[in-house]
Amino acid sequence: MKREIPFYKPMINDEELKQITSVLEMGSKSKVEELENEIKEFIGAEYVVSTYNSTAGLHLALSAMDLKRADKVLMSVNSFPNLPEVVRHFDAEPIFIDIEQNGLNIDLDKLEEYLSKNNSKKLRAVIVTFVGGEIPDLDRLYAIRKKYNIMIIEDASNTLGAMYKDELVGNLKADMTVFSMNPANGKTSVANAGFIVTNNEALAVRAKLLRTHAINSTFDAFGNLDYIYDVVDIGHKYDMTDLDAAFNLAQFYKSNLFIERRQEIAKLYIENLEGVKHVTVPTFNEDHLFTQFIVKISKNRDGFARELKKDGIATGLTYIPLHLLTYYKQKYQLKITAYGNALTAYGQILSLPMYPSLSDEDVLYVCEKIKQISKNWI
Repeated sequence: MKREIPFYKPMINDEELKQITSVLEMGSKSKVEELENEIKEFIGAEYVVSTYNSTAGLHLALSAMDLKRADKVLMSVNSFPNLPEVVRHFDAEPIFIDIEQNGLNIDLDKLEEYLSKNNSKKLRAVIVTFVGGEIPDLDRLYAIRKKYNIMIIEDASNTLGAMYKDELVGNLKADMTVFSMNPANGKTSVANAGFIVTNNEALAVRAKLLRTHAINSTFDAFGNLDYIYDVVDIGHKYDMTDLDAAFNLAQFYKSNLFIERRQEIAKLYIENLEGVKHVTVPTFNEDHLFTQFIVKISKNRDGFARELKKDGIATGLTYIPLHLLTYYKQKYQLKITAYGNALTAYGQILSLPMYPSLSDEDVLYVCEKIKQISKNWI
């Protein structure tokens, strides 16, 4: 029997309702502060600045470092559009770097090659995305940071709780790490949250100031501004509501459960799809959070996705390379072949449904349909 399996749906129970109800009962305790403190204690970092989503977090991080017009920020060409988007809002320039030949994260050799050939004060930062929850070689990345004196911002959306050599991401050597509580890119279905995590006091203080219009004053428990206030800079309106914080607090308490369940699902996918014709599955790694489960289809990926859709299975692309998107292609006159590894990977990648509420039966249904399609695929 045909099933309908969305690409993502949240796992919600009474815990979210309890947290939200406590806000509606107008308790005096700030859920935003509670969530920030929980994240700070969990990661072990000095400062956490919450925002209403990770894109706001990235924009706020660039504001905190005082990015200016014509500055340059490096990033993987295999990133979500919010990365170059926030850079362009400063009239600064995103510089795209190709991905690894056998992976989906930024190619650190090509990153270092670019930095060695372009010694400029305008090169301000590198934003490094952890694609699908896979952690790049951070030791190498931090060595590059030190050698070329460039800021590192980790785009660790959806990888809260990720470990690197027995230490939590967010409390390592990046200048700032940006997290998201929304595992799906696109329109938010319930609630969202973003966080800037840092051990740099100056960046944290500036980010917190700019988060709410750069108003140098205080707010009460109900969000009311103090009688006298001043504005000391050009800021944003990126603060999180208590309702969003309440929902995401309940989600945060399930973080370990979510990680374990996604890894269980990844193992089930791998066990059932390994060796299937035309399909290449990732290798299981305990440090990989599998926020996306990305396979490669060797022939006619788009047709394969259409066949899965006929069986009620939604899929996605993580990601469409930035140089193929109309704005960036035209703005910078980029050739389609400019980033060979990303172009090759893009022709094959397919993200399958991956979320903690996905049942084993649904996973096996997806695998069975993939096997059927693959058997008849030319």
